[in-house]
Amino acid sequence: MLRLLGYFFGVGAALFLLVAVGVIIYVGDLTKDLPDYEVLARYEPPVMTRIHSADGQLMGEFATERRLFIPIQAVPDRVKAAFLSAEDKNFYQHRGVDFMALARAIVTNIENVRSGRRLVGASTITQQVAKNFLLTNDRTIDRKIREAVLAFRIEQAYSKDRILELYLNEIFFGAGSYGIAGAALTYFGKSVNELNLQEAAYLAALPKAPNNYHPFDDTEAAIARRNWIIDRMVENGYVTPEEAEVAKAAPLGVNFRRSGDYVFASEYFTEEVRKRLVDRYGRDALYEGGLSVRATLDPQLQVKARKALQHGLVQFDRKRGYRGPVATISTEGDWGVPLAEIEDMDDVPEWKLAVVLAVDDKVADLGLRPEREISGAISPDREKVRVTAETSKWAFSMRIDGKSVKAKSLADVLHVGDVVYVENKGGDEGWVLQQVPEVSGALITMDPNTGRVLAMVGGFSYSLSQFNRATQAYRQPGSAFKPFVYAAALDNGYTPASVVMDAPIQLVSGGEVWEPKNYGGGFAGPSTLRLGIERSRNLMTVRLANDMGMQLVAEYAERFGVYDDMPPLLAMSLGSGETTPLRMVSAYSVMANGGRAIEPSFIDRIQDRYGRTIYKHDQRICEGCNASQWLGQDEPQLIDNREQVLDPMTAYQITSMMEGVVQRGTATLLRDLGRPIAGKTGTTNDEKDAWFVGFTPNMVTGVYIGYDTPRPMGRGSTGGQLAAPVFKEFMSAALKDAPIADFHVPEGMTVVEIDRKTGMRAQGGADTILEAFKPGTGPADSYQVIGLDTVAVQMEEVRKISPRVEEAIQSGQGGLF
Repeated sequence: MLRLLGYFFGVGAALFLLVAVGVIIYVGDLTKDLPDYEVLARYEPPVMTRIHSADGQLMGEFATERRLFIPIQAVPDRVKAAFLSAEDKNFYQHRGVDFMALARAIVTNIENVRSGRRLVGASTITQQVAKNFLLTNDRTIDRKIREAVLAFRIEQAYSKDRILELYLNEIFFGAGSYGIAGAALTYFGKSVNELNLQEAAYLAALPKAPNNYHPFDDTEAAIARRNWIIDRMVENGYVTPEEAEVAKAAPLGVNFRRSGDYVFASEYFTEEVRKRLVDRYGRDALYEGGLSVRATLDPQLQVKARKALQHGLVQFDRKRGYRGPVATISTEGDWGVPLAEIEDMDDVPEWKLAVVLAVDDKVADLGLRPEREISGAISPDREKVRVTAETSKWAFSMRIDGKSVKAKSLADVLHVGDVVYVENKGGDEGWVLQQVPEVSGALITMDPNTGRVLAMVGGFSYSLSQFNRATQAYRQPGSAFKPFVYAAALDNGYTPASVVMDAPIQLVSGGEVWEPKNYGGGFAGPSTLRLGIERSRNLMTVRLANDMGMQLVAEYAERFGVYDDMPPLLAMSLGSGETTPLRMVSAYSVMANGGRAIEPSFIDRIQDRYGRTIYKHDQRICEGCNASQWLGQDEPQLIDNREQVLDPMTAYQITSMMEGVVQRGTATLLRDLGRPIAGKTGTTNDEKDAWFVGFTPNMVTGVYIGYDTPRPMGRGSTGGQLAAPVFKEFMSAALKDAPIADFHVPEGMTVVEIDRKTGMRAQGGADTILEAFKPGTGPADSYQVIGLDTVAVQMEEVRKISPRVEEAIQSGQGGLF
């Protein structure tokens, strides 16, 4: 018997050794090419980039995987407990593989095989980390063995907290979100620290199978899984039964965050920041690099800018008549369903799409487009409103097939089934009819001392058109370019009191005759540079540019950044070249800040995923700013190392002359603002483009209005009539509580009272003005006129302009003094 037992023991031992050797060879073969688990030490998952406004509000997020990396120390214990209870309750006790859980899974799977049910796993959190980071999702024995071996190695190399940190930041939660921080924001609009018990339990339910526990499509399954996790948390001692009962009775409370949670009206600005980030760092860094971007946007100014531009565009468009409905649908049955399918402008929430349900001569009843619930389903609520003929009078002027038609009643304007926009004005007006303008435009405002773009509106609605007219629209600035011609003159020997001939002129180039004219067709004879810019005289500007040479004008235009390579053609002096509103505002900022070059910036600072600053716009040097303590030393001084592209005295002179545009010239409606403002209107041929660019000492704002495909806007559609009112509405709101500041007068300048017409020293009389002169210059001692040699009129016509002209011609005076 003993020999028999020994025989069996020997055979068994030999078989055991053979099996062991076979297992060792098999496992060795499986694990010989295992991935290097040490890469986990260098783990950098794709993390979303987030853009914030100047005051810290969220403007936008960009990611291939909506993930925010969060260190384990920042994850609340209750959130950890929910995931441990759901996935691996013995996580802090096992060494990578939970053999008890594995045994239970084997028994369960034997039963599942017999019944045809899905097999279950027993992977620990460590094993899931090994699979997610280093292996594939194959459901095979080979992969499970490789996973277990890697789990043992990972446990030896990393702490439990590090492994849990990797797991919580990597897993997919559905709805495009990765990692616990991203999931908390996506599902509940909260940070991880704000999650309550039931919310943490629901998120812990999702990694198992996000699609099986959708909050709206599979609500019952989602609640059941959440409550099961809460029960496990009670069993494991993480929460009390009383807390669990309260949490289980609560609804899921999922509230998917929408784009409306971002800074209102910031879409054009956010897109511009996105493009600049791609240009600087590339798409991978933007969508996976986890950048934290602080933009220059002022949300309050942005809302005011949007309102002012939209109001100006609507006012202009209404005068052109009503063009008809957005669409037409059937009102039989539930009209809300087809109406909900029509795309709305989600960035103009004040306007609502509505369908006409009934209309007579004086009143129309409309049904508002139903909202969509969080689940995406159309709301069952149906709201009806009413518009009246009294509040819709503007629409009685109709534009049909390019022809103007006058409606006699509201029934001529609206018809049953018409889909239109309406807005609730409140008060006596109530709901009013609206129309998306055909004309478009842009408004951009900047701090001239730093180049920080504070607000930007690139069109009426980003939802309708993503084309940013503030940065992408190349249009003719017209007379808004003239200040750069005058600045070049003032920087090269001319003074504000220099007199230039304002009279007809003919220029021949290439066999063609060019005969520019003033807006309105008249001319004023000899006039000072100040009067020329205040009244926006084209003939004077051409003569001045011709006198000093267009090569010089082109050099200054490029120095200011208006153009990159301006051809030295005389027509360019009247703004016939194409540029963008952003470039114009940047160029005016140089004059506003005393002549310093600036780089317009939409971004203040960029930090990488670790919080390190990798870009900062402000490059000024601050000596002494890093002192550890005060030992009686002088205060730190910021050193402005930017290039001086214009003499500060010249900058003040042209600024003073543009103040005259507001006080006496083409933008007098801005005098009501009651503060120092300089600026210039601009209107191109046939009124295709209307501009106003103006500034205070601390804010430069430019407004452009025109059709996207250039065409005449109608006689009188000038910069002073269209763009300046938008500028006024915005600046009135933007500067409401700002202290009044005067423009800085450089030291050394002298102020002399001169005759407004002749530019000579005043000899008494009422038509005088105080003019600023640089050291060594002053008003002329004798009457001299620039450009007499190009007067293309007969002498009798010259006498009609001014007797002083004939006197100047006969005495041989003229040219530059």
